[in-house]
Amino acid sequence: MDNDGEIVPAEPTAVRSAGVGSIRPRDAERTKAAILKAARDEFCEQGFNGARVDAIAERAKANKRMLYHYYGNKEALYSAVLLDAYQEIRRGEQELSLSEFAPVDAMDRLVRFTFRHFLANPWFPRLLAVENLQNARFLKQIKDIPALHSPLVAEIRAIVQRGIASGVFRKDVDPMQLYISVASLGYFYVSNMKTLSVIFERDLGQFALIQEREAHAVRMVLDYLCTR
Repeated sequence: MDNDGEIVPAEPTAVRSAGVGSIRPRDAERTKAAILKAARDEFCEQGFNGARVDAIAERAKANKRMLYHYYGNKEALYSAVLLDAYQEIRRGEQELSLSEFAPVDAMDRLVRFTFRHFLANPWFPRLLAVENLQNARFLKQIKDIPALHSPLVAEIRAIVQRGIASGVFRKDVDPMQLYISVASLGYFYVSNMKTLSVIFERDLGQFALIQEREAHAVRMVLDYLCTR
């Protein structure tokens, strides 16, 4: 590894000595998952530039040669963390089965899920902040990202169209803008919870205030969408 924390490609004999070829599939998946989580924690805490492969290996209790074998260099590992984060939230959205619910109920479910996802995974806003500091240069290179987001926008568009057809939603809704608003209502609260708690002298991490905020987010979105 060089001084910047990059993984130096191992010679074939070195890779073999690490036992890569003899690892069973289940153990390999467990190791890959441990490395990915360790990398996520390191990048969220230290940023991309501050993160070190040595620290990731130590967190994962894995050999650095294994990191190279499974993920390649630091950039590739960071990209894998980003992709996994987006895949996780998209999977959760798909499991909502929004098309099975009436338009108002579908949007209610989406707002609550998005808020709760940020709340349950406070690392996610931090990871997004890290990537924004990189001007999204890694996200731009992940070919799977557009395919992950297109179905979500299409589903929101379908919900809105159903709401318009039934006369409950306004007719000038942009699905992309709507989702940005939905995400923002959860993102800002979670990412700024500590500073907002100090400013307003209230612990915004209290369950009652979290419930209040979730209900407020739902009400804001539905008040915008609904014609009555």
